[in-house]
Amino acid sequence: MNRTIILTGVVFGLLAIVLGAFGAHGLEKLVDSDAVDTFETGVRYQMYHALFLLFLGIWNGLGIAMKKRIFSMVLVGVILFSFSIYLLALNSLTAFDFKIIGFLTPIGGVFLILGWSLLGYYTLVTRNS
Repeated sequence: MNRTIILTGVVFGLLAIVLGAFGAHGLEKLVDSDAVDTFETGVRYQMYHALFLLFLGIWNGLGIAMKKRIFSMVLVGVILFSFSIYLLALNSLTAFDFKIIGFLTPIGGVFLILGWSLLGYYTLVTRNS
């Protein structure tokens, strides 16, 4: 499980670098500055949680079942939060109106909050952390 968590953190980090570069160098020519700022928010939160997953994967203070729960929350959270933000920021470039998926962003945020909360809770209740 640790390998899966670390690999997911690496993939999220790599994607954040690639998408961040795209946002900084290519996106400003395609969309307005508010959309670029929105896109960068998605990248920033994705990178934060990539680092979170790397930490989770290497830390031995939690059991596998606890790590799986936290990992699941963060994985779903990043996908719903950051990726919905990317689509919303790029909305003006497509014929499809991505605003209809805007409700996914706060749901993703709730999953991210749950992941952090579970880490805090498990850290408090686990004696060998």
